[in-house]
Amino acid sequence: MYIYVPSNKKTPAPIIVAIHYCTGTAQAYFSNSQYANLADQKGFIVIYPNSPSSGGCWDVASTTSLTHNAGGDSKTIVNMVNYAVANYGGDKDRVYATGSSSGAMMTQVLAGAYPDVFKAGSSYSGVPDGCFYVQGAQAGQATPGWNNQCANGQLTKTDQQWGDLTRSYYPGYNGTYPKMLIWHGTADTTLRYANYAESLKQWSNVLKVTKTRDVANTPQSGYTQSIYGDTLVGYSGNGVGHSVPIHETVDLAWFGL
Repeated sequence: MYIYVPSNKKTPAPIIVAIHYCTGTAQAYFSNSQYANLADQKGFIVIYPNSPSSGGCWDVASTTSLTHNAGGDSKTIVNMVNYAVANYGGDKDRVYATGSSSGAMMTQVLAGAYPDVFKAGSSYSGVPDGCFYVQGAQAGQATPGWNNQCANGQLTKTDQQWGDLTRSYYPGYNGTYPKMLIWHGTADTTLRYANYAESLKQWSNVLKVTKTRDVANTPQSGYTQSIYGDTLVGYSGNGVGHSVPIHETVDLAWFGL
């Protein structure tokens, strides 16, 4: 666990969990994002998890990691949050997740399996919660399972089917789910662009919202913002590959920081 605690930390301090991509590290995500610099201004804590797998990918394939309190990488990250609350003055009521590629996949998994922990998420070039499931995948295996059908954008479901899948990972939960930002580039050849629409289908069902409008060239030229009320927004980057550059200030506004 790597954690950044600014000198002007708020009491209690909001927590952002910033989750790296495959082949990445906590240190690389620290260096290649501005969350820590913004923490110096805003007084929040940043947790940078480091994948234990051989290739640096997160386990979003095993039933264990996909399911509430079952274990795996997702539970390990939640344990980090609990540790930061207990030992660094973190605010358990203001915890947020963000990540790129494999980290974006984990962001959506955390939103589905631990909606009681996370209040919002921002997923950069990921896939829907549960899309990367691989039958027989085990938590802790050296190389987490890889689902080619999902990666290639060939796994499609209805809004209801996606929503039911997310709800199945926390049986009996009747509380609110995190509000979500979903980012994807149209030229993504690693986790294909079709996953953008599938993610929006999933979270629109979970959050019980429908699309109200599209806004061109937002938050910058070439991006289209799709608004589903106050709890779900998509950003499609025309011609953007894998993965979408991090938009930290947009994330912080979404998190209310």
